[in-house]
Amino acid sequence: MMIDMHTHWRPAELADALRARTREPRILRNQDGVEVLKASRMGEEPLASAFDDVDFHLARMDRQGVDVSVLSLLGSFCWIEAQPPEEAKSLCRTTNDGLSAICQKHPGRFAAYAALPLTDISAAAAELEWALGLPGMIGAQIPGNFFLTRKDAEAMRPLFEVANRHRAVLFIHNGPRPGDAYPKVAADTDNARRRNGTLDMQASLSSVMVTLCLTDYLADYPEAMIHVHNLGGNIPYEIERMDHRCLLDTPNEELPSSRFRKAKVYVDCNSFGPRAIEAGVRLYGAERIVCGTDGTEFGCDWTRRALAEAQIGDEAREQILHHNAAAMLARAAKTAQREIAAA
Repeated sequence: MMIDMHTHWRPAELADALRARTREPRILRNQDGVEVLKASRMGEEPLASAFDDVDFHLARMDRQGVDVSVLSLLGSFCWIEAQPPEEAKSLCRTTNDGLSAICQKHPGRFAAYAALPLTDISAAAAELEWALGLPGMIGAQIPGNFFLTRKDAEAMRPLFEVANRHRAVLFIHNGPRPGDAYPKVAADTDNARRRNGTLDMQASLSSVMVTLCLTDYLADYPEAMIHVHNLGGNIPYEIERMDHRCLLDTPNEELPSSRFRKAKVYVDCNSFGPRAIEAGVRLYGAERIVCGTDGTEFGCDWTRRALAEAQIGDEAREQILHHNAAAMLARAAKTAQREIAAA
């Protein structure tokens, strides 16, 4: 059986809230009568492509042997987090209530990452604190651009303090901070989807991992659990060159490969094939990799096939499919239960 730590979602309650808005991000019908999400710089996305049918998703989970899906806000809807503070707070609260309601209605099948009002980090920390008291909530999803450098990451310390106190999970997913130019490559550029969805995404995630694993940023947060998607960028393929440069440039420094291996950062194997998973296991160790599918049937089929073909051994395969994520969820749940009992 599989635990899917990377399942994007759009609560139906959020769609209703966006239908009531008069400015972007909002849901409306276009000139063809099709209901679409219209968000800044992202154009229009047909609403039918969003994920919000719980029964359909449960049937897919049962059919494909997925025990638990950990829900996080679908990327195109994350623009709600970048709205002015009061608007963002209301929309995020609607999202978090909706995610928790799914977890309560289907106990044992879902957990969720909270959405946070990121234009006010104090309010974001307060929302995370509140959300972690809701059934099923294990942490929050945060845009990767906050971690491109250690200096950028300083703004996120209030969230890490909350996560550390609650032993919660922070899911760092590729995406812009409020105000960032996004996407980086314009739609009229050749191969724009390949450049944005693979080249830029993976390079950005590599920078995230350098910040988290090759600086002392996480030293103050030993109890927080960190999850980065897509194998943490291209690091498994770039690590040999990184080690080579270290030996030439800073020979007295601990090798990056050693520091990545020691860093307690989880990565998921969403969207990658068997050779990449093998490289990830060699670098991070199987105990730091979990499953991710983006919440689609194609993603689930792809991940299962990649793990089946990867030459990593049965024990490592079971760790990635189930055991590592189960330990993360159990740790977060035990902390929540203790806090409820203390209250």
